[in-house]
Amino acid sequence: MAFDAFALVLCLFAAGKLAARLGLFPSTGAEVLNLFVLYVCLPAAVLRHAPALRLEPALLGLVAVPWLALAAGAGLAHLAAAGLRLGREERAVLLLCVPLGNTSFLGYPMTEALLGREALPYAVAYDQMGSFVALSTWGLWVVARYGGGEPPAGRALLGRLLRFPPFPALLLALTWMPESPPALVAGLLERLSGALLPVVAFALGLQIRLRLPRAARAPLAVGLALKLAVLPAFALVVVRLLGLAPLPASAAVLETAMPPMITAAALASSHRLAPELAAALAGFGVLAALVTLPLWAALLA
Repeated sequence: MAFDAFALVLCLFAAGKLAARLGLFPSTGAEVLNLFVLYVCLPAAVLRHAPALRLEPALLGLVAVPWLALAAGAGLAHLAAAGLRLGREERAVLLLCVPLGNTSFLGYPMTEALLGREALPYAVAYDQMGSFVALSTWGLWVVARYGGGEPPAGRALLGRLLRFPPFPALLLALTWMPESPPALVAGLLERLSGALLPVVAFALGLQIRLRLPRAARAPLAVGLALKLAVLPAFALVVVRLLGLAPLPASAAVLETAMPPMITAAALASSHRLAPELAAALAGFGVLAALVTLPLWAALLA
């Protein structure tokens, strides 16, 4: 399963890069595919897997991991920026892209591929109660702090959270959706969520630009080392201290090992915060993660 999934990711990523080079898709092609994932595939995956979650102490421990990783990642990014003597823009990009991982678009299919379908509910909890809320709070604070804007008010943050399609799906899954829905509904959710991996892989190939500006090499290398190696090691220690069961612990560590969040990189670029460094962290992070994620999965096994 894992080998097939990675072969599919590599083939479709390459196909997306080739399609972008040949101009076979319009400039908005990747954006349309991402919207399909956001409004269709991700909510379907949440509805399919989140009803299996049980509100118990183990789940609270799982949800604590992304927030502890956020604190550790932000602190490490700040120290790295100081050590490399980076400017405000580069510091802001590290503060966004080191703590925040691609835990839904790439995290869901990779967790299923490497750990099995039983781990997906824990990946959903990690992402929806951790990464996305962190993006909507910490991420917006960073761009406001370093991009010259005003920090968003609490009502604006709540509105953003409720308008993010997978989050209402999570509320529905935890309150109303049965764990074993009718066969017709289950089959529909299975097929829609199954489109997540191929669509994401192709869209990544379409949109990611693999450029390596000379000035970005040091922060790029340090940022990826922190995101793909140091933070997962930190999460591994945390899940052991919290005494999490093997499957949720493995899901938490693997989600922490995901590459920098593409949405966080796009947020930095949209506020003109070192866009080349942000794009490099997102692009090279995905390629590097295709090597590091199987290594982490093997270690967890």
